[in-house]
Amino acid sequence: MNKVIITCAIIGAAPTRDQNPDIPITPEEIADSAIEACHAGAGIVHIHVRDPETQLGTNDPALFRRVVERVRSKCDVVLNLSTGHGGGMFIPPDGKITGPDGHIIKEYFRIQTPEQRVEHIRQLKPEICSLDIGSMNFGPGLFINAPGLVDNMAEMIRDIGSKPEIELFDIGHIEIARHLIRSGLITGTPHYQLCMGTGGGLAATAKNAVHFSECLPGDSTWSIFGVARTQFPMVAMGVLLNGHVRVGFEDNLYLQKGVKAKSNAELVERAVAIINNLNKEVATVDETREILELK
Repeated sequence: MNKVIITCAIIGAAPTRDQNPDIPITPEEIADSAIEACHAGAGIVHIHVRDPETQLGTNDPALFRRVVERVRSKCDVVLNLSTGHGGGMFIPPDGKITGPDGHIIKEYFRIQTPEQRVEHIRQLKPEICSLDIGSMNFGPGLFINAPGLVDNMAEMIRDIGSKPEIELFDIGHIEIARHLIRSGLITGTPHYQLCMGTGGGLAATAKNAVHFSECLPGDSTWSIFGVARTQFPMVAMGVLLNGHVRVGFEDNLYLQKGVKAKSNAELVERAVAIINNLNKEVATVDETREILELK
């Protein structure tokens, strides 16, 4: 494949302005960053939102709507909204999750229902939304995606008509995806996101990238990203292995060692250069829709 789709993950739940003062936080900043990324070459923008007051991640449909409407008014980029928020759990090192009164400490659990995690998808109907299908250690806590919950989310997303981007953090997650496809909960040509280098997930090495991509079903499309300093090496691996690629502040805050990126557009521009240097072409937004069979 000579056309490579660039996804730009505008901002996740973890990066802070102490780490990079130029990250977008408000819905308007997130939308403007997405528009800039589109103009730089991204065919897809992957969107999380933050509560402007607390700067913490949220699934608030009203905040997603502000981002979506602002982006759609300025450019025709493919929107990919996250459903990942609402699966977090933290177990302290001593294992004690109850207070002195014996009740569970609610702050340790940020689990939401399938309906809560998908409500903004139901309201806004993006062309793509992420679907996390596996549970795992994640940073200092846990990322919980229990089988029944995932089945329910997949069914809701299918009925809404958005294409699920199936998030794979480890090889075994492919088998979970096979179950969803066999069950009819995911229809059409599956699209996978290979998530490399996250704490608790598969390491972002060239050998792992080759093996991961070779384990995917042949009738699928896929993209890859690497966290932090592995972001651009994984872009190169994605191009060489005939996949698609993802960059953005959600995964990496640096343009190069010791140099913080000032915008998502800068990260996209670096991905464009890598793709062109490897004799491939960046997919336009229209080509992105055609490759992924979007409605």
